[in-house]
Amino acid sequence: MRTSRISRDTSKVISSLAASRAPRPLRQTRAGASAATRDFSLNAVEARNVARERDHESAPAGNIGDTQSDSELSSPPEDSGPDEGTMSIRKRKRGQDVPLKNTIKQESKDISITSIASPKKGHAKPKKARRVPAKKTITSDGTVKVEPPANWEEIYALTREMRNENVAPVDTMGCESLADRAASPRDQRFQTLVALMLSSQTKDTVTSVAIKGMQDNMSGGFNLESVLAIEPPALNAFISKVGFHNLKTKYIKQAAEILRDKWNSDIPDTIEGLTSLPGVGPKMAYLCMSAAWGRDEGIGVDVHVHRITNLWGWHKTKQPEETRAALQSWLPKDRWHDINNLLVGFGQSICLPVGRKCGDCKLADRGLCPSAVVGKTTKVKKEGIALRVERNDGEVFVHRSIGVAEEVGIKDNDVQDAVPDIEDIGKPRRKSSRMKL
Repeated sequence: MRTSRISRDTSKVISSLAASRAPRPLRQTRAGASAATRDFSLNAVEARNVARERDHESAPAGNIGDTQSDSELSSPPEDSGPDEGTMSIRKRKRGQDVPLKNTIKQESKDISITSIASPKKGHAKPKKARRVPAKKTITSDGTVKVEPPANWEEIYALTREMRNENVAPVDTMGCESLADRAASPRDQRFQTLVALMLSSQTKDTVTSVAIKGMQDNMSGGFNLESVLAIEPPALNAFISKVGFHNLKTKYIKQAAEILRDKWNSDIPDTIEGLTSLPGVGPKMAYLCMSAAWGRDEGIGVDVHVHRITNLWGWHKTKQPEETRAALQSWLPKDRWHDINNLLVGFGQSICLPVGRKCGDCKLADRGLCPSAVVGKTTKVKKEGIALRVERNDGEVFVHRSIGVAEEVGIKDNDVQDAVPDIEDIGKPRRKSSRMKL
């Protein structure tokens, strides 16, 4: 059928309008095109093969040979860009940056651990005790009432429990146990007094050997009469291993003469009488009254009692006599004799003057000692993943996680300038002398 000229012109106009209204392809950056081509598109050969296999499966049997000429999409040209049907490009929201290049620089953990203990369930570390000393209050009638420190009974009981588990030198070689039980009561009291005079600035082991040597080798036995008869050089030879032995030899000879002349050859039965002897101070006097006469008239405070009670925070004192007055103001009298043996042995076995064993102390384990420090310095360095991010605007972000954990180190919290138990020897402490352990 012949088509009129008007019909042909109308068809041309409609065709041109349809071509002008066709959607224009979206613009794509060169970096996006290359990334899309690299990550998602197939190459020309693979695309051609896939298209041919798809056409063979979908086409009718009679038209298999005509598939290549009928389908132009099955074989894209080799120089064509990425398949826009495979990768859809979405418009980016306004104000949103899409990272174009993410590079993992490191994906490992580098952990260096010196020593760290894993926490145990149900065994959280107790809080450290605060220093709560005895509290003094003035009543309405003007008298001073002293309230004992909190938890002192629990501290005392746990310390006694630790003392029963650990034998200390004071238990077998203390001054109270060195007297010869086969001697007369008067001679036992004299030996106890001399042992206390020798114990100043001397270890119990050394004092024990010196007393045993006089008991076994002194002519006439170890008593007041033999000490009066012996010459000072010979007496000095018996105690030559004791600290300040020259001065103590002179004090023992002078005390023996005073006992003979003023006290009927026996030791005094009062604190005033005992402290009047040369070389005998308050600590020795109270201990001697308790051990020799069986009367507890005060607390014998030596360097261990003074140091440990200050570490516990029961008081803040600088002199042993201040410590004795503070303890006697609230400690029950039935503990006055026991506390010296308790704390001396505790200071010899666990709470040492240097190198305290807080890790073995039950008070530190239960958080009752404010001076206890248990722990080792531990540092843990952990390096996480380092991620490098590049954005369209040129910004670069690098994320690295590093964690460092530290614990407190062990330190010595002993009382500064602890007063040595020299008593009335009358000379300052020598730098080379050792404290009694």
